[in-house]
Amino acid sequence: MIRFGVLGPVIAEDGTGSAVPLKGPMHRAVLARLIVARRRTVPLDDLVADLWISPPEGAVVAVRTFIAALRRAIEPGRPARAPATLLVTQGRGYALRAAPDQVDAWRFEQAVTAADEARLAEALAWWRGPAYADFPDAAWPRADRSRLAELRLRAVERLASARLESGRAAEAVPDLDAHVTAHPWREDGWRLLALALYRAHRQGDALAVLRRARELLIGQLGVEPGPALRALEGDILRQEPHLDGAAASADAVWARAAAAYRQVRPEGRLESAVGLLRNLAVTGPGGLEVAREQRAAAVSAAEELGDPELTARVIGAYDVPAVWTRADDPVQSAGIVAAAERALAALPVDGFRPVRARLLATIAVESRGSRDPRPRDCARQAEAIARELDDPGLLAFALNGVFMQSCRQTGGSRLRDGIGAELVGLSRRHGLVTMEVLGHLIRLQSACAVVAFRDADQHARAADDLADRHGLPLVGVFTQWYRALRADVVEASPSAEDLYRAAAVRLEHSGMPGMSEGLLPLALLGLHLRRGTPDPGWDAYPPGTDLATVPDPPADLLAEALWCLYGRAAVAAGDRVAVSRARTALAPAAGEWAGAGSGLLTLGPVADHLASFPSL
Repeated sequence: MIRFGVLGPVIAEDGTGSAVPLKGPMHRAVLARLIVARRRTVPLDDLVADLWISPPEGAVVAVRTFIAALRRAIEPGRPARAPATLLVTQGRGYALRAAPDQVDAWRFEQAVTAADEARLAEALAWWRGPAYADFPDAAWPRADRSRLAELRLRAVERLASARLESGRAAEAVPDLDAHVTAHPWREDGWRLLALALYRAHRQGDALAVLRRARELLIGQLGVEPGPALRALEGDILRQEPHLDGAAASADAVWARAAAAYRQVRPEGRLESAVGLLRNLAVTGPGGLEVAREQRAAAVSAAEELGDPELTARVIGAYDVPAVWTRADDPVQSAGIVAAAERALAALPVDGFRPVRARLLATIAVESRGSRDPRPRDCARQAEAIARELDDPGLLAFALNGVFMQSCRQTGGSRLRDGIGAELVGLSRRHGLVTMEVLGHLIRLQSACAVVAFRDADQHARAADDLADRHGLPLVGVFTQWYRALRADVVEASPSAEDLYRAAAVRLEHSGMPGMSEGLLPLALLGLHLRRGTPDPGWDAYPPGTDLATVPDPPADLLAEALWCLYGRAAVAAGDRVAVSRARTALAPAAGEWAGAGSGLLTLGPVADHLASFPSL
């Protein structure tokens, strides 16, 4: 994949990192001007006006020559006379159809909006100089250059703040010192530098920095420092305890707890470790991946101790809400299910009802996408026990299992909306925050299935609000995809493809491979089918597929979409048996939109697909 760089001089690189020759400055100017347009078409006359103050005779021909040379450079494998796919002609203009991750400036924007400390440091390292450095006096990159420069300054300050919060104040000092020297009017930079010096036990230097900031602001701008700087100076003089930061206090608490934890017996450590993993799983991609890996290790360790009740408690304690109906690690999920079945068989038939219900709910959740009747029965049994025991947390977990087993027949959005509504009400009454989020996301999906986007908007906002208040970053992965779907269906936005691609980039780093695999191609295929845009070159059932041997799609939130594609393939192949099979499977979903029940994408109304299946 060709990648383009504008965070410095304009460059292009191939997949090996080698420079792509762009010829002269005018070629680079054309490329940069198209990047500034962000995939929109730039009319030829605008290109001419931007490239020359007084366009010479033959300027239009020259621009076309530059475009032709750029195409040869950045699409070297394109056959002769084949249409361009990257630098395309649109009417009397041109557009660069680069993906979000192909341009360093676009990647930088994504990194600084939702990145951790490591990602921020990596993103800042992409800068090689001022943005669009080849064209310092041109008017056309001015607004983008200013916006990117401001983003970069914010990123420097966010990185410094992250280092302060993680207890690494001394590391933040050199970069902050350089930052305020280069940009002396940024009061937040001065505040962070003084705070870093104070936390690095350099109180005198911190006060000297604040005096330096005051002298510059008064002497050069004639204004007093803002309230944040004034308050910080007073707090430093009084040595207010809060200046030491939450990180230091949290580290001390953690150290004391860890020391005490080492004295606990192995059985107790296993159970409490699973509780920690449950909390870790909702903190973000890294936490989710570690939690998934260590959970399996905890279950194995519990089985080795030979105590089936302990094993059951360890398995059942991991009641992390699950909203996506495909497993991230099917092999591991199968192992958890097998361990749960062994624990169930080893427990006495009488008693242990809460533990048994958690094992049953675990089997239902971990068997997502399965058409085996056993997990569905487990979900029902877990729900019945939880209702009899009147245990809110257990019932919420059991309802999660019921939701995971709700896709065995197409068209189940109404059933799932009922599950989501009960989860929201139950969780609000009993303070089950993560399960309340799950309920809102389920209701969002169900509303999308019947294109009730006003309802879906309310649930997206509620989920985002809870996520912001309680530090649940993975929620934004789902709501970002939803907003791409909404822009696609409700607004028919030309930028829908860009929104899908941006959501896919975030999803790739979410720690949820079961959700990310194949999702973007399916979303783009749906967009193509409904709008008649250029074929994205992917289909779930390409020509030549032996449809008779194709198994039913997994019983998940994308089943309707895959059945529609199967039916289209059957019509194209003239296979009446396969057409009948698709029609029968889709009939219960005739009032829904294919795939929209995922809250992520759609192939359009199921009824339209059914109408296109002729009687062969």
